[in-house]
Amino acid sequence: MTIAFNVSRSIPAKVDAVGIPVGSDGPIPASVGLSRAALKSIGFEGKREQTLVLAPAGRSNAVRILIGVGDVASIDESSMRLIAAALARAAKKNVSLATTLAGISKMNRKTAAQAVVEGITLATHRYGALKNDKDFSAKLSSLTLVATDATSAATKAGAERGKVIADAVCQARDFANMPPAYLTAKMFADKAVEIAQSTGLTVTVYNRDQLKAMGCGGMIGVNKGSVEPPRMVKLDYAPAGSGAKIVLVGKGVMYDSGGISLKPSNDSHAIMKMDMSGAAAVLATMSTLASLKCKTKVTAYLMCTDNMPSGGALKLGDVLTMRNGKTVEIHNTDAEGRLILADGLSLAAESKPDAIVDIATLTGAIIVAIGEKVAGVMGNNQSFIEQVKASATRTDEPVWQLPLIDDYKKGLDSVVADMRNVTSGGGAGSITAALFLREFVADVPWAHLDIAGTMDVRSDEGWRNRGATAFGTRLLIDLVTNFRKPSRK
Repeated sequence: MTIAFNVSRSIPAKVDAVGIPVGSDGPIPASVGLSRAALKSIGFEGKREQTLVLAPAGRSNAVRILIGVGDVASIDESSMRLIAAALARAAKKNVSLATTLAGISKMNRKTAAQAVVEGITLATHRYGALKNDKDFSAKLSSLTLVATDATSAATKAGAERGKVIADAVCQARDFANMPPAYLTAKMFADKAVEIAQSTGLTVTVYNRDQLKAMGCGGMIGVNKGSVEPPRMVKLDYAPAGSGAKIVLVGKGVMYDSGGISLKPSNDSHAIMKMDMSGAAAVLATMSTLASLKCKTKVTAYLMCTDNMPSGGALKLGDVLTMRNGKTVEIHNTDAEGRLILADGLSLAAESKPDAIVDIATLTGAIIVAIGEKVAGVMGNNQSFIEQVKASATRTDEPVWQLPLIDDYKKGLDSVVADMRNVTSGGGAGSITAALFLREFVADVPWAHLDIAGTMDVRSDEGWRNRGATAFGTRLLIDLVTNFRKPSRK
């Protein structure tokens, strides 16, 4: 359900619920009607993300939802987003909500309003297209942010920006949550065309024959076992007067069985419909750029195919020739993401941009290394990686940098080809995968995001809901809208 956002100088007369921020110290708002001691006696202390629902008071029919904000002076963008998410969950049975939350801290009002709108939108979003029972989702459809005359313009601007970004994240979540039969590579490409046409992007879709003619051996090889044809989608955003250029490459394996190197039949296999989360994040990012008036020129490649076993599937020992001419011997067909990314990265490098970033649910090894709360980042240019890390911090989509240890590249040596697609033994699977990808970016500053651990959550956590997270969407939006040409030193 789409939430309509409004900015008002006062709480509307007709509203179902009012969100009242309460700090862990200081005066209690008069509208609460209870002392701090009385609140404490019923278990509410104003701790961050703590909520308490009170009955309507006076002539109002609106329930009062107290939302704990902790120490007001220490609220930042990340904590504001989490506080807003907690308020949204407490108000999920209400249709309309009004709150002064965006105006309680010393934060920039535009930033605060953006965080509130993101937190509320993302916490209430659910993928329910295939559910007959629609009561599982939040009913909230209207939010009013209360602001003074002096701050109303900034509050409105922040709310509008937050809505654009949050709606894009929800769209990426929906794509990743869709069952594989509901979102094939061709279907995803068709949706990308629709999105491009409605958001001011130039779009080109490449089919199997075109990919073969272009020398995209990774895409053709991985797709060999599937009855569904591959698609590569190129999206271009070119604002007037743009100087810097960045290219995004997203892994779009619509369903990953592992190919002949078949995955085990367990819960992790069941969520391999989400192996296209990187491409979903890139598409969602591109959809926001015109609305956000991004000044950076951005090109994106969505590399979309299934990875399936069949009589015609890619075999261990086969050799593929990638777009940049390098040959790769296959020693594990479940290491397919790097093969399709290799073609996308090669095409990206050919345009000589100022930077390239790829995003992919690439390795289970990243989960072993750093768990499911943090994505891995690696690359060939520290100046650019620092930009990625800064965006990760601002958007609360955390990353951890792993080193590219050149000595590990020896494990990719092949007897018959330029390299293997996996190492001959040992650990550091995420690092060696990144070393493989580095072979296809030439000398362009490049960062690789491995989001395999962060692609989903098993229960609601803050503004993240059970299922696909669309991790990286907000990070990429922040990165491209704030992009600066990195130093090549």
